[in-house]
Amino acid sequence: MKSKVLVPVETIEQKILLIRGQKVMLDRDLAVLYGVETRVLNQAVRRNIDRFPKDFMLVLTRKEIQRISQFVISSEGMDTLKFSKSVYAFTENGVAMLSSVLNSKKAVQVNIQIMRTFTKLREIISANKDLSRRLDELEKKYDNQFRVVFDAIRELTSPPEPKHRRIGFL
Repeated sequence: MKSKVLVPVETIEQKILLIRGQKVMLDRDLAVLYGVETRVLNQAVRRNIDRFPKDFMLVLTRKEIQRISQFVISSEGMDTLKFSKSVYAFTENGVAMLSSVLNSKKAVQVNIQIMRTFTKLREIISANKDLSRRLDELEKKYDNQFRVVFDAIRELTSPPEPKHRRIGFL
């Protein structure tokens, strides 16, 4: 039996942010994906806070919240981000733990999709590192006549520069 996809992978990928060097998802984004209010999600977390050590969940600083609110296009729940007293950001392990504190079938199914997305991203990053290592080895074997080729390949395989979204009217 083929399972129905509740949330497209692309939607989940767009919700994964890099904060303090870790890939995380915000409480607001997760709440929307799970179909619950942010306050309900955070209340479940606070009631089970012993399940969320520091490497599972970050409490964002005011500065981090303001920085994120500048770059995130307003979506449901995001327009109030900059006014929030506390914002939680969950690492991959924290997201996995959320399914144990949110008692719904939808939360479990969405978590499965999120875990698969994190795994896919990890595989892409790993493949890119492996390719870069192989290029280094090849470059050492061959002389400078291929330097232009290696530089072009590196440019094609390097991650794109982050695009800054313009805010306001165009």
